[in-house]
Amino acid sequence: MATSLTQDLTTPNGARYTQPLGLFINNEWRAAKSGSTIQVISPSTEEEIACVQAAGVEDIDDAVKAARQALRGPWSELSGTERGALMWKLADIAEKHMEAMAVIDTWNNGKRLSSARGDVEELAGVLKYYAGFADKIHGKVINPSAQKLAYTLKEPIGVCGQIIPWNYPLGMAAWKLGPALAAGCTVVLKPSENTPLSILYFANLIKEAGFPPGVINITNGLGSVAGAALASHTDVNKVAFTGSTATGREIMKLAAINLKSVTLETGGKSPLVVFEDADFEQAVNWSHYGIMANQGQICTATSRILVQQSIYDKFVTAFVERVKSVSKVGDPFADDTFQGPQVSKSQYERVLSYIEKGKQEGATVSLGGKPYRSPQGKGFFIEPTVFTNVTDEMTIYREEIFGPCVVISPFEDEVIHRVNNTTYGLGAAIFTQDITRAHAVAKKIEAGMVWINSSNDSDYRIPFGGYKESGIGSELGEEGLAAYTTNKAIHVNMGSRL
Repeated sequence: MATSLTQDLTTPNGARYTQPLGLFINNEWRAAKSGSTIQVISPSTEEEIACVQAAGVEDIDDAVKAARQALRGPWSELSGTERGALMWKLADIAEKHMEAMAVIDTWNNGKRLSSARGDVEELAGVLKYYAGFADKIHGKVINPSAQKLAYTLKEPIGVCGQIIPWNYPLGMAAWKLGPALAAGCTVVLKPSENTPLSILYFANLIKEAGFPPGVINITNGLGSVAGAALASHTDVNKVAFTGSTATGREIMKLAAINLKSVTLETGGKSPLVVFEDADFEQAVNWSHYGIMANQGQICTATSRILVQQSIYDKFVTAFVERVKSVSKVGDPFADDTFQGPQVSKSQYERVLSYIEKGKQEGATVSLGGKPYRSPQGKGFFIEPTVFTNVTDEMTIYREEIFGPCVVISPFEDEVIHRVNNTTYGLGAAIFTQDITRAHAVAKKIEAGMVWINSSNDSDYRIPFGGYKESGIGSELGEEGLAAYTTNKAIHVNMGSRL
């Protein structure tokens, strides 16, 4: 009996569509050679949505071979202008399918529908942004002497393995696909086993846009199997990974087998500093958004709030009220919901274990601190949680929770040491109306990104990356292209004789 590679589904809000279930290799849908599948669960209901094929080592090898063939063949024959046109066409098609992909992500991921629509907008925006670079990647001419001419070529780095997380399935795919395609690379992309559905739907749009076979291959599977096979494959030239710091370390070890290039965007425990002269209302509002958006499942979430002692009590009161009034937990399809469920049972249990650890170590729960029970009594929902009376040595202050949990701590005058006293260095935020202080503090913070008077309003035109254990390299912006090109120097003898 043949394995079905599609399934007709009806979403919780009544939308009907056909869900691809297979592996997208060489512009074809395939079953996994091992017959392995992954059960995809709705975090809102804890019920199965579908079972998708799970790539094994042989499937990854097939995808890499397809990508290599495309790199040497039809894709390399296209000009940058032609590549950019295909990327722009894909972005246009994605916009036409916005509602379908947003609904799928809300069902599969648990994020509210309005946020999921924003992710599709970002997907299209990133593709268009990098489409504009596709015909502008070039080298330089160098004249070292009258007898010598040299010039450089910027060439695609090759076949790229891209491993994306579950918190922004479509957005993270775009962050990786955009610069790779613009540079002329080919891709084997592995989505998270928790959230493969929207990316599989997107695969059909790739074929519709007219991309040659093998340029983009999508191989859903377990990280320990498909992800490891991709990171260690000796015919993959580069690996780009977004996820936990612990997994990032393993990716580096596997990539070292053939010294492939690595870009890592990993964990964070980002601080947000509120000085006494800040615009108080805006500091409260942005602080709330910086940690509670997307169920707290953001690598740059400003989960450590440090408030100057003179306004600390006032800030805590206002922040708690803000959370109460805005962070409504519930059905992610409902218009008035701010916070949906955590993405999976394991993530739900992980967040709750950190909450219990905070209580055990003596922190005060000023709000939340418990599971949230939906009217149906199911789903991986957690109350937004605010901890006070927190010391810098506590686990909840030092480790990434990746959920709707924040710690608020006062400071007197010196705060830079506390801000930087962490193994992470992804993001940070500062709230002050003193422009001199703002820039001076921003310069001293050891983080790849610093927001002044906002938090987590990232933009794909601005580079994104971290210090320390928060990653290696940058994504987005013009800098994001560098990871997908390699320089070749051509030396021309203009008459020098031996």
